[in-house]
Amino acid sequence: MKKFILIFLFLPLILPAQNFNGRFTSSFYTFQRFDNLQNSENYIRNTEAVYLNFNYSKISLRTRFNFETNLGNTLVNDPRIRFYNLYLEARDVLDFATIKIGRQPLFTPVSGGLFDGINLKLKFSDYSLTAYYGGNLPAYQKLEFLKDLSENYVMGARFDANPIEHLNLALSYIDKNFKATSYETLRLDADLDPVKILIMQNSNQFKFASGEISYELPTRFDVNALFEYDLNLLEPSKVEANGRFWITNDLGITGYYNWREPKIRYNSIFSVFNFGHTEEYEAGLDYKINNDYSLFGKFGNVKYEDENSSRLTVGAITKFGTLSLRKSFGYAGELDNISFYTAKTFADGFITPSVGVAYTSYKLSKDDNKNNIISALVGVNVHPWQTWSFDLQGQYFNNKIYKNDFRVFLKINHWFNTNF
Repeated sequence: MKKFILIFLFLPLILPAQNFNGRFTSSFYTFQRFDNLQNSENYIRNTEAVYLNFNYSKISLRTRFNFETNLGNTLVNDPRIRFYNLYLEARDVLDFATIKIGRQPLFTPVSGGLFDGINLKLKFSDYSLTAYYGGNLPAYQKLEFLKDLSENYVMGARFDANPIEHLNLALSYIDKNFKATSYETLRLDADLDPVKILIMQNSNQFKFASGEISYELPTRFDVNALFEYDLNLLEPSKVEANGRFWITNDLGITGYYNWREPKIRYNSIFSVFNFGHTEEYEAGLDYKINNDYSLFGKFGNVKYEDENSSRLTVGAITKFGTLSLRKSFGYAGELDNISFYTAKTFADGFITPSVGVAYTSYKLSKDDNKNNIISALVGVNVHPWQTWSFDLQGQYFNNKIYKNDFRVFLKINHWFNTNF
C-alpha cells in the first residue's frame, strides 16, 4: 500500500498538471456527554476535509479524505484519518474506454459504498458496459488493503442501453463478499467450567442481478422501474416503480410502489430468523399556483405480514419558506409532525440566513403515552469572497430524554482552481 501511495503523491510532479483544483473544509461541532446524571463533559469535534483533483489532459488524480479528532477531551481511536477516494482516472482511452484504479466510490441498485480496485467502462454510441473488481475497505476507511481479498471482495458489471430516444435500459450484476471477524468468547465445558472458545464464522455474501427501465417525455410523464433478483436464494428481492404524470402544466400526479425482502447477507446468523417482505405504495398530487406558491399532498401505506402502517403528508412551498404537515398511524406507531424551514439570500449571495422549526408528537402504540419533541435550528451562510464561505448553525432539541439539548456547528469552506 505504501508504494501505491507514493505513486499517487509523485504523479503530479512527473506529469505537469494543466489544472489543480479542490476544496478544504474545516468544521467544528460542540456537544455535551453525560457520564452519569450528575457529571458531564463538553466536547468540540473537529473535522478537516480535503478534496483534490490533479488534471492533465484526459488523466485525473482524485482524492478525498478527512482528519477528525476532538479538541480537549478525546474519544476512543482519536485522532483518525479516513480516506474515501484516492484513484487515477483515464478518460476516452482509444475514444471509447474510461479506466479508474484505486480507492473509488461504487454506485449500484443493490449496494453502494467504496472499494479498492479497478473500474473499466466501455462506451459505444448509445451503449456502455462497465465492469469492476476490488476489495472491501478496512474499518474506518484506513488507507490499507485487506489481506484476505479472496473473502473480502466486490465484483460486478453493468450494461446500459438507450435504443430509442427517451428510453433507458440497464442490466447489472454484483457479487459482494464479507469476511466475518473471528472472536473469542467464554463457554461452559462438560463440567460447567468456563473456557475460551474461538468463534470462526463463514463469509457473508450478497449476489444479485437487477434490471432497470425508464422512459420520459418532458412535460408529459416519466416512469421508472427496478427489479432485483437474489442469486443466492434464487428468489425475487425487490420490485420498485415510480412515475409522474403532468395533467396540466401546473398540476401533476405522482405514484410510487415498492415490494422488497429484507437484504440479509447469505450465511449471516440473521438468516436463521423468520422475516417477511413489505409492500409499500404511495400516491400524490402537486399544484403550482404561480412562481411563488405550490401545494403538494401524498398518502402512503406500508403492508407488513399481518399489519399495515399509513402516512399522510401535505404542505406548501412558498417564497417565504416550506411548510409541511405529516401524520403516521398504524403498526409502525402514531406520529404527528409539523415543520417549517426558510432561507433567504441577500446582497447577491453575500449572506444567507436560515431558520427551521419542528414539533413532533408520537407513540409506538395506541396504549402508550405520547412523547413530544421540539427541534429548531438557526443558521447563517456568509460568502464574502468567491473562494471562501462560512456556515454557522445553532441546533436545539428537547424531549423527555434530551432536555434542552443545544449544539453549535461551524464550517469553513475554501475552493481553489489553478491552471498551469
